[in-house]
Amino acid sequence: MSEVLIHTHGAAGSKTGHISLNRPKAIHSLTMEMCEAMIAALLEWRDDDGVKAVIIDHAEGRGFCAGGDVTLLRNSALQDGGESGRAFFHTEYQLNHLLFTFPKPVVAFKDGITMGGGVGISQPARYRVVTENTRYAMPETGIGLICDVGGGWYLSRLPGQLGKFLGLTGARLDGAECLWAGLGTHYLDSSAMAEAKARIIEQPGQIEETLGTLSVEAPEPRLKGNMERIDRLFAGDTLAEIMDALEADGSEWASKEFKTLRGKSPMTCELVLQQLREGAEAGTFADNMAMEYRAAGRAIMLPDFAEGVRALIVDKTGDPKWNPATVAEIDPNAVDAVFAPLPPEQEWKPL
Repeated sequence: MSEVLIHTHGAAGSKTGHISLNRPKAIHSLTMEMCEAMIAALLEWRDDDGVKAVIIDHAEGRGFCAGGDVTLLRNSALQDGGESGRAFFHTEYQLNHLLFTFPKPVVAFKDGITMGGGVGISQPARYRVVTENTRYAMPETGIGLICDVGGGWYLSRLPGQLGKFLGLTGARLDGAECLWAGLGTHYLDSSAMAEAKARIIEQPGQIEETLGTLSVEAPEPRLKGNMERIDRLFAGDTLAEIMDALEADGSEWASKEFKTLRGKSPMTCELVLQQLREGAEAGTFADNMAMEYRAAGRAIMLPDFAEGVRALIVDKTGDPKWNPATVAEIDPNAVDAVFAPLPPEQEWKPL
């Protein structure tokens, strides 16, 4: 069974490319082969004047895409010095960049779980459809990895301190919250998705009208009510400052987020803060992806990544032993080293 289904619909001069992730038992987590297949299809469609639009969705199951293949990355860190992990990142980031720069409209249907690598292939789309089933997150600090696949670019450009909050805590947003934050462009009832896709296939030049017609009013986003707290308590430049602010506030909300952060890798949280600073300053999306490639390739070789994946995904014990264990033990030079330039021949480059 193919892990990604690729086909086109429609007449010769008015075709719609269609990519369906098809790895339901793994909530469609991305493998190297899936990324390569998507790149090949997108390059073909980019140069085919008959293809007018592209749809990205999932074939079945409860989620759009739960992320990248972190077990492969952990095995790479433990067995081949991170070589195959870096190769995966290189290809995955080329896919992310290809979608970001794709000249034809792309519609991503983020129905269900959309995390990590799933964000990477949906966030670049011109149209990002969310539903009542959407559960959107960048949960990487819980496994010792930065919020890669473009997180440095997207999160740093969200309103106020929202990107910092999402990147550090791994908070899950529903469809209404995604729409409010600008992470989604249209809110549809999941029962309308089949009709939306059929209409886009029939009239690929009328995507805006189709999605506008089928959109429904989203519920009031809970996130909106927390933005004052987020902006005030996540304003610090360092993890220590943010933790201190949460602890001093003492409210039920702040105490909950303080407890959440205490469970994350301290080192990785500092890396994410640096990633967001560098992402905010990146001149182009390609610059951001080159930065994330350096950092992600090094992050998987730090002890927290193998330990985080072990505790949360392999053994499922939920008891990672982070190293360093506390914020105070983090060496700022070690953070800087993760983002240092690579030798020119090893740097990431777009297709």
